[in-house]
Amino acid sequence: MKLRIKGDSLRLRISPSEMTRLLESGHIEETIHFGPGQDAKLTYVLETVDGGFGGSSALSARCQPAQIAVLIPAGRAHAWANGNEVGLYSEITTGIGKLELAVEKDFACLDRNDAGNSDSFPNPRQGSLC
Repeated sequence: MKLRIKGDSLRLRISPSEMTRLLESGHIEETIHFGPGQDAKLTYVLETVDGGFGGSSALSARCQPAQIAVLIPAGRAHAWANGNEVGLYSEITTGIGKLELAVEKDFACLDRNDAGNSDSFPNPRQGSLC
């Protein structure tokens, strides 16, 4: 799973194998270590939840010490996995502004060899000029 943070936006990109694990277990995570201490790490999580938030199909976020999580209603995750949508997008109010959330399928890069694209979704632009 790839994490991108820029200003008040957070984007996760997931591979096909991670999509499978998410749908089977409802949870995937990665941890980045900044040093040897227990507090010198950040874990980022993608998790499915039952029923959405007040019946909503919107994404949500949870922030705890050393962990950020993006939550997707389970039904929406399954529809996304089985459909042609590139990603799921939401904007949430934080009390001091807005946070943009994006969870996207990680597509094969058109300029990489097959080894570099081994666990990625087929690029919809494959075979076309960029």
